[in-house]
Amino acid sequence: MPFRTEHTLAGYARVAVEMKTRMRDYCATIASDQYTRTFVGARWAALPSAGDEARRNDKLTAVLNRASSMVWAHGEAYVLAPAMTAVIAAAAQALDLSGDLLTADAAPTDTGVLFLPEPIYHRNPAGHVSGIAAITWATVASPTGRSWLICGWANRDDPEDPHAARIRDYARQDPTLPSRLGPYVLTVLDVLPIAKPVPAITQPHVDEPDRDWQTAPDGRYLITSDTARVCAAIAYAFWRIQAQPISVCAPAPLDRAARRRAVRDRIVHATRVVMLRRTSPITEPAGGPPKWHYRVRFVVRGHWRRLTNRHGQAYRIWIHAHIKGPDGAPLLLGEKVAVLTR
Repeated sequence: MPFRTEHTLAGYARVAVEMKTRMRDYCATIASDQYTRTFVGARWAALPSAGDEARRNDKLTAVLNRASSMVWAHGEAYVLAPAMTAVIAAAAQALDLSGDLLTADAAPTDTGVLFLPEPIYHRNPAGHVSGIAAITWATVASPTGRSWLICGWANRDDPEDPHAARIRDYARQDPTLPSRLGPYVLTVLDVLPIAKPVPAITQPHVDEPDRDWQTAPDGRYLITSDTARVCAAIAYAFWRIQAQPISVCAPAPLDRAARRRAVRDRIVHATRVVMLRRTSPITEPAGGPPKWHYRVRFVVRGHWRRLTNRHGQAYRIWIHAHIKGPDGAPLLLGEKVAVLTR
């Protein structure tokens, strides 16, 4: 899981752009269309039959494919700092959107992607636990009006996610399965009307035999409500809390190489990291205000950089000698830096 190895704003931005690029490429494949079609068929299998299930599923699949491709390519990215996960999970657990009116400006952006380095888990009525490692949102139009389309995605390679464990079990029977999945797998979907009361969810009571209820990994947050739109509740809680004084939404710098790749692939690479606002400045471990602040700078010699374009053709460019600062950032804003020596 790339986000688990990063602890800086620049690292979060780099991984966010990488994941968006990989998901944008995956959404353009036939395997993505087949997975979405299977997901739609299973998701709405319980709806009343009117004899036009194939046509209905085709329309829903097309809407999901267009929305997913647009969001992963052009949606602004947000990364939820691990310290904020408990706040968002607690708010989502207690949130009931039934009867609320959501406006078109409820979200910070029309389209967006929220990455959760620490996933929030939820248990469905069947007792299966899945993690939500990313949430996408976009607006869609229908004959009844506009709505928010909110999708929850699980990390396919999360070693702690029970959903990822089920995928690995299926992969033992079908070794080609991982190649037909993207880094994130669509697991839950919510649609909320805009400027209309959100309808309540009623789960019919059915007497079923006892089953083994899955549990979330130790130390993780689990939402178990059967009548709550889990994905929408998490997204709405994030929308509201990220605009409050308790949090700070900091733009994350992106190193030059990743920024150029994003521009070449036409990926929106603006990333913001949502963190808890500190009430006091960071101090040294021994206590008291820091007396010295060190910024490491190093010289990068001129070299050839090998790249690959979108058509799979290899090429190379010459990188001139320059000085870099922390996290691979240039020492100055410009491309050239004057160096004084003696």
